[in-house]
Amino acid sequence: MEPPHSRLHSLPGWPRATERLVLRPAAASDAEATWAYRRLPESSRWVTSAWNDLPDYRRSFTDPAHLRDRLVMESGGTVVGEAVVRLGDAWSQREVAHLAAGTEAELGWSLDPAAGGRGLATEAVSFLLRLCFADLGLRRVHARCFAANEPSWRLMERVGMRRESHLVAGALHRDGTWKDGYAYALLADQWRATQNA
Repeated sequence: MEPPHSRLHSLPGWPRATERLVLRPAAASDAEATWAYRRLPESSRWVTSAWNDLPDYRRSFTDPAHLRDRLVMESGGTVVGEAVVRLGDAWSQREVAHLAAGTEAELGWSLDPAAGGRGLATEAVSFLLRLCFADLGLRRVHARCFAANEPSWRLMERVGMRRESHLVAGALHRDGTWKDGYAYALLADQWRATQNA
């Protein structure tokens, strides 16, 4: 069986197009284009890392462990966002661990604020779900966000993900305060049911 982390970029058919976006595996050469918006305070407020130094950002972006999970989104030939599809194993008991290997993914995304408000993030995450369930054959996807990041959790609900937990003061923000967080998920069977409706 192919290692789960190598499956994303080895899928045939890259780049892939949605109605308004082209998605493709990220390359080291995308660092500067994504830096243009990732350095903005409105882009970094809720994401894992804030960047104020291009060389540090470039080193992180081009790390092979990060590139293997990352896709970029283009609109009209311009990079407008990125997404992460982190493939992994579901929690299981030891005796059945082989059946849980490579069956789920954690999703993440970031969009240039200049491209916001047009439904592009929803279009991209809908694509990610199809990629995970139809192309990669996963059984479950999940994502987390700060509870105060309303655009993110509303997007997850728009694409059919369900809130599985409310983590009370469960996430430490870079401002030094513990904030509530939400965890969302979707199963392949639930996603398929919405595709046939």
